[in-house]
Amino acid sequence: MYRGVRLGRIHDIEVIADWSLLIIFLLVAVSLATGLFPRWHPDWRPAMSWITALTAAVLFFASVLAHELSHALVGRRDGVMVRRITLFVFGGMAHMENEPPSWGAELRMAIAGPLLSIAIGVACLLLVSASVGPVEVRTEDEAVRYLATLGAGATILLWLGWVNLILGVFNLVPGFPLDGGRVLRAIVWGVTGDHRRATQIASKLGQAFAWLLIAFGIAMVLGATVPFFGRGAIGGLWLILIGWFLNNAALMSYRHLLLLDSLNNVTARRLMHLVPVRLDPATSVLTVMDRYLMSSGQQVFPVERAGRFLGMVTLKDLARAERAHWDTTTLEEIMTPAQRLPALAPQQQASDALEAMSRHGVEYLPVVESDHLLGVLSREDLMKWMTLRVGESGEHSSTLTRPSGVPRR
Repeated sequence: MYRGVRLGRIHDIEVIADWSLLIIFLLVAVSLATGLFPRWHPDWRPAMSWITALTAAVLFFASVLAHELSHALVGRRDGVMVRRITLFVFGGMAHMENEPPSWGAELRMAIAGPLLSIAIGVACLLLVSASVGPVEVRTEDEAVRYLATLGAGATILLWLGWVNLILGVFNLVPGFPLDGGRVLRAIVWGVTGDHRRATQIASKLGQAFAWLLIAFGIAMVLGATVPFFGRGAIGGLWLILIGWFLNNAALMSYRHLLLLDSLNNVTARRLMHLVPVRLDPATSVLTVMDRYLMSSGQQVFPVERAGRFLGMVTLKDLARAERAHWDTTTLEEIMTPAQRLPALAPQQQASDALEAMSRHGVEYLPVVESDHLLGVLSREDLMKWMTLRVGESGEHSSTLTRPSGVPRR
């Protein structure tokens, strides 16, 4: 379950609108309806300004979605799985289930979004030019008269065009995790052949850019005028917030890579744990509750018959069983059958396990060989290993939650 509203699926990619999106949507609509559009069209009634502003805000987030879809679709061609896109307060996020397999794949996926945003911007401005004809604007008064002649559609296209151009250029800033930072990482990766070193360099530049935004924001709050960004406390606070977000994202992206690297050349057999209690499918839920659940501390129960692995029962499965029927409900009725479980082979890489857990939304994976259960690998097992290994290497350690991709906006 993901926080927000499910908007649908595009090319088998789920699109989620986070509740925080409402904040920026309202801010964009209000700023356009009460500020920019009334200045461009002083003769417009408030209702006209609001309708135009709301339409512009919807189209803006449609262009953000298109930006993220371009990442996802280009990445999919190179083997990067993206099953979900989230639109939230800072723009959009394509949730990647695995890192790009090569620097070329990284470069193609990263550059796709900014190029599409720039293309949308140019197309919008060309449509405005085609609709009103060539116009020369030399003075501020001429600009005011020119804007006043635009209809609602041309006004939206003009604003949307410049916003997308700014969006595309901003994302090309070489600071991770912005698209430009990923482009930089791909280039350094290609030159050095060292993915970790490339990520470290891109992450450091991303943090430097984030702190620069924070410094600009503080200066604006204190009354200074910053080139391009202007002045004012509200704009300054937004820059501080964006800088703080980018700094954390850059830092956590590098730490996440270190954690994933710690799983290299580690097999599922090495990290799995043995499960002492294995139950027959005819065992009742009441028996599990009374005899095994509290006394063993076990959180997942393999179901077997004559040594053959049939399925697994988790605490969630037990909780869904009706209490009044515990004595008559068997594990066979509530278990997840082995055929529906993403099982691991004992020699399979632990990194594959983490990817499978993220893809299927599970916390446990059985390690199976020839229909026989050897053990169970849990997300907690992976977290313990990664935290210890990263700690041993002298790098920062961090708790890993579900891999969910890297924010791009």
